[in-house]
Amino acid sequence: MVKSMTGYGRGEQSFDDGVQLTVELRAVNNRYLDCTVKMPRAYIFAEDVMKARVQRGVARGKVDVFVTIVRSHGDDMVVSVNEELAKGYIDALYKLCDLGGGKVRREYYPTDLARFPNVLTVEKRAENLDEMRDRLLAVLDLAIDDFNTMRATEGGRLAEDILGRADAIERLLGEVEARSPQTVNDYRARLEAKMREVLQNTQIDAARLVTEAAIFADKVAVDEETVRLHSHLGQLRELLEAGGAVGRKLDFLIQEFNREANTIGSKCSDVEITRRVVDMKAEIEKIREQVQNLE
Repeated sequence: MVKSMTGYGRGEQSFDDGVQLTVELRAVNNRYLDCTVKMPRAYIFAEDVMKARVQRGVARGKVDVFVTIVRSHGDDMVVSVNEELAKGYIDALYKLCDLGGGKVRREYYPTDLARFPNVLTVEKRAENLDEMRDRLLAVLDLAIDDFNTMRATEGGRLAEDILGRADAIERLLGEVEARSPQTVNDYRARLEAKMREVLQNTQIDAARLVTEAAIFADKVAVDEETVRLHSHLGQLRELLEAGGAVGRKLDFLIQEFNREANTIGSKCSDVEITRRVVDMKAEIEKIREQVQNLE
């Protein structure tokens, strides 16, 4: 199944230690894969492996990955005592008491010491980085699955629209093929009428008439173009049925569609065929716009 380049996916999981991880993916059209991971700076170590995991599930598009980490227990911080510094403060306080000659109290409480700079420090508890990386990847996989489900749904709608327009092109192509021989007959009739008008009672050279009609038929023949266009339509259906990252191949194929349609239009001066070619080119342009959204 083909996928759209645009989409959104979300993965979320809570763990026993109170950690809740949320990963969101958002993508828009792009010529190649451009992945950006936005996450807390403390977990930037996992950025490269997360990008690599995205590349396994996404072939093309500008993908933004957003990581949110919430801790409900609040036990990820550790308060530690700088014992040497605290002892230094205590010794200094006792010296001050001695200098006071007994006029200063020698009673001190822990809260007094805690007010001094750098006695207490609050630090982030050391984490198991490998475990956190595995958790992030697991939640990222959930987000990618959700993301690809949405893209596949949208891709199915795009493929349905493209196939419908391909059927319309094939119908118009059939009308061109049916009309093309008639243009030669019409030209021969016009040529014969013109020759009769010019030559009046003079005998018309039937051989020359046939030759001129044959030359005109060769000039306006579109058999090669219609055969190639039928072939391109078959390739279009095969690529859509095969699925996968076929956006670039389809983009190139649509260029061939336009080339054949333009050649048919330039060869034929018939009004009816010109109208069909204009309609075909309109459908081809709509297919091209839809193909731009495919991965």
